[in-house]
Amino acid sequence: MTDAAANDRFYFRQLLSGRDFAVGDPIASQMVNFAYAIGDRGTGECVLVDPAYAVNDLVDLVEADGMRVVGALATHYHADHIGGNMMGYEIEGIEALLARCDCPIHVQADEAEWIRKTTSLTSDQMTMHRSGDVVSVGEVKITLVHTPGHTPGSQCFHVDQRGAGGRLVSGDTLFLDGCGRTDLPGSDPAKMYESLQTLRSMPTDTIVFPGHRYSTPSSATMESIVESNYVFRPSNASQWLQIFGR
Repeated sequence: MTDAAANDRFYFRQLLSGRDFAVGDPIASQMVNFAYAIGDRGTGECVLVDPAYAVNDLVDLVEADGMRVVGALATHYHADHIGGNMMGYEIEGIEALLARCDCPIHVQADEAEWIRKTTSLTSDQMTMHRSGDVVSVGEVKITLVHTPGHTPGSQCFHVDQRGAGGRLVSGDTLFLDGCGRTDLPGSDPAKMYESLQTLRSMPTDTIVFPGHRYSTPSSATMESIVESNYVFRPSNASQWLQIFGR
């Protein structure tokens, strides 16, 4: 398959809570979560990344594009990404997706215990992964990158488009400005530093798609993020922990 044909088959949608789905939901509008759909137009298959708030909206949107949901990828266990209780507010998530679509839920193995606490999913309803595992959707291959720090099993998803650095869905590990909090249950500032260095080493033209819209742009290249994001200013782990390890 030529590079042009491969790119023509590549299906990718970035969907903003409160605007593209869960319209009218005040929590969804306040949290400005991004959900993603990644797939292969040739086979009509796609996976949803972090389906939450209004799962049927997300499925309806991709089905309107002629796509069929064949799985879900969870960046981490927090309720605004996969559903569950947050500040007394019950958020719809992957359990609602399973009620509509019989499909695997792909999670990082270190996150499984936390997902069980957040949702009612059991281990046999989750497909466990380690860093470097690849999830195939038709001919589109998604590499799972373990990036602990925000949570023990936080993971990012890299799609290596031919001839370019590809796209990275970075969840709450890396935003265009800042990174995920490291003062929450399961967080680890030292591991966050290491994870940020892992992402920093990716090709400079990799386009980063974060888990929240905390900046006016919705995506940016890794090169521009490394240049402008204050989390990359410390030159070593000791300096980073002095600033962000409190």
